[in-house]
Amino acid sequence: MAHIVTLNTPSREEWLLQLADVITDPDELLQLLNIDASAELLAGRDARRLFALRVPRAFAARMEKGNPNDPLLRQVLTAQEEFIAAPGFTTDPLEEQHSVVPGLLHKYRNRALLLVKGGCAVNCRYCFRRHFPYADNQGNKRNWQAALDYIALHPELDEIIFSGGDPLMAKDHELDWLIGELEAIPHIKRLRIHSRLPVVIPARITDTLAARLARSSLQILLVNHINHAREIDDAFRAAMTQLRQAGVTLLNQSVLLRGVNDNAQTLADLSNALFDAGVMPYYLHVLDKVQGAAHFMVSDEDARQIVRELLTLVSGYMVPRLAREIGGEPSKTPLDLQLRQQ
Repeated sequence: MAHIVTLNTPSREEWLLQLADVITDPDELLQLLNIDASAELLAGRDARRLFALRVPRAFAARMEKGNPNDPLLRQVLTAQEEFIAAPGFTTDPLEEQHSVVPGLLHKYRNRALLLVKGGCAVNCRYCFRRHFPYADNQGNKRNWQAALDYIALHPELDEIIFSGGDPLMAKDHELDWLIGELEAIPHIKRLRIHSRLPVVIPARITDTLAARLARSSLQILLVNHINHAREIDDAFRAAMTQLRQAGVTLLNQSVLLRGVNDNAQTLADLSNALFDAGVMPYYLHVLDKVQGAAHFMVSDEDARQIVRELLTLVSGYMVPRLAREIGGEPSKTPLDLQLRQQ
């Protein structure tokens, strides 16, 4: 267990206030950013009926005013392309909507995903779970207990992944209970937390949460989800410092998105910003083919070319693994092995 030094971190209530201070209207978001709503932008406003728009003001503050192509804005703003029914795109691209118990996905032999909470701080328009039936997989103690019972009966599991929605939408006392229950299962060695909250609302990393992770008997990993260097600010860097002091291994996964980060220099800037914050680039995912997000697609050929260029711009340990997740497969499918061997 790690020793942690308390920093000047926000109160445990501050993140909840920021979580509640959200923009849900595309017109309000554009007005806040001093962007004139063109016919194209206005045509996309109704896409919030397909998938709600949700943007915390803390995240919107990092967007460039007057720029309709801002890479952070493009990730969250509704678009008319979401209405296009693209061939090969489905509402369940990873075949996840039939869990072994409500809220638990045992996709790979040694690890299982616990969908701790269904909601997110921000709704990313490319989300592969934008159609997921969270109502049937609600994050509550009854479902958590059923999942824990399953985990206890499966000794091949040695790692549990907190996923969602966003698992850090759970309050500190809920996470404390869940972690304690996992610590009592002898064959569980590692806990991995996949979350976008630390970058969207860095205040989510409270002293209470950091201290709980520090004293855990499990090996704790946090996998951030950050797609562009401009998402990273001083508050995020401070949160990562506190987690490093708590002994948490810090990783990042990104999605390759057309119009957001689909060039090597942008990804190099991201890798450098992550590494400066103490976070290792981990995965670069090609887009999961979820219905409503086809306009973000980057082809495999282009993705490999981008990674080929990225290898010339940063050290090898700062190049994330290019991969695709395929429903029913026993692991992620690497797309860049040949590039790394050259």
